[in-house]
Amino acid sequence: MHHHGYLWTGPKERFDNEALRRPPHPAPPPPPAPNDPAGERLLQRYREVAAEFPTVDLPPLETAYWLVKRRSLVRGTWSEAKEAAAWLGELLAEYAHRFACTYNRDTARLASLVDAAAERLAAGADVSYGFYLERPAYLSLAVVTCSPNRSMPTLLCPLG
Repeated sequence: MHHHGYLWTGPKERFDNEALRRPPHPAPPPPPAPNDPAGERLLQRYREVAAEFPTVDLPPLETAYWLVKRRSLVRGTWSEAKEAAAWLGELLAEYAHRFACTYNRDTARLASLVDAAAERLAAGADVSYGFYLERPAYLSLAVVTCSPNRSMPTLLCPLG
């Protein structure tokens, strides 16, 4: 078992585009009937999402789906849960001054998030944290357990 780290920060409006954060349904819609513009649009949109989801850098709605994203998005790989949690802690400390909510800046709270992440990762679970930043912007941090992923064991490791 090992862990991959992911980081995304950007405009809140882009983060809110859930269509690009959701994987396409495993089965495409049925072929449209002749002269069915709505069916054509649905099929075209399905094809766009199927092509864009693995390449877009936006955080997926379900953390494990980071594993299907391009491997260049992996920010770090660790064999030990504590190392991966330490990476999260470094990033939380780096971004804390930009958190929109002062409650989230509390160092004791951030330390408890790191401790909780270490426990969850050691148990084989994924960890995902998100924070609104000033401007408004959004910060997404995730560590995904790999080989296999507990919530989605059929997903392949991006570095395998």
